Amino acid sequence: MSKPQNYPLDLYRGDSAGWSFALWADEDHTVPLDLTGVTAEAEFREKSAGTTIVTMSCTIVGSAVEVRLPASSWVGAPPGGGWDLQLTFADGSVRTVVAGKVTVTPDITDSTPAGLFAERQIRAVS
Repeated sequence: MSKPQNYPLDLYRGDSAGWSFALWADEDHTVPLDLTGVTAEAEFREKSAGTTIVTMSCTIVGSAVEVRLPASSWVGAPPGGGWDLQLTFADGSVRTVVAGKVTVTPDITDSTPAGLFAERQIRAVS
C-alpha cells in the first residue's frame, strides 16, 4: 500500500471551494478506478483527531470524487490544520487517497462566496 497523495489546501476564509480528484488503478492513468459501491468522506480538522471538524461534501462521479466546501459550512473553522479524503469500499476496506495541510487566509469582505474548482488526477491504489 502506498501513502495518500499529498494535496495541501490553501483556503481563503469565507469563500466556497471545490476539487475534483480523478482516481486511477494504475500509475500511467490509463485504467480508471472502479468506484462502484464506494463511499467517500473528507474532513478538515485543526490537528489529527482534533475536536473541531469541518465536514466536506463528497460526490462520486464516474471514477472521480468531487469534494466541496461551501462557505457556510466552515464558519468558525480553525485557522489551519489538516485534511484527508477516505474511500470505503463495498468489502469494508478503507483507503485514504489524498491528505495534506490546510492553510486559511483570513478574509476582509463579508460577501456572497464565489466558487473555486480545481482538478487533480491521482493514483488511488497499488
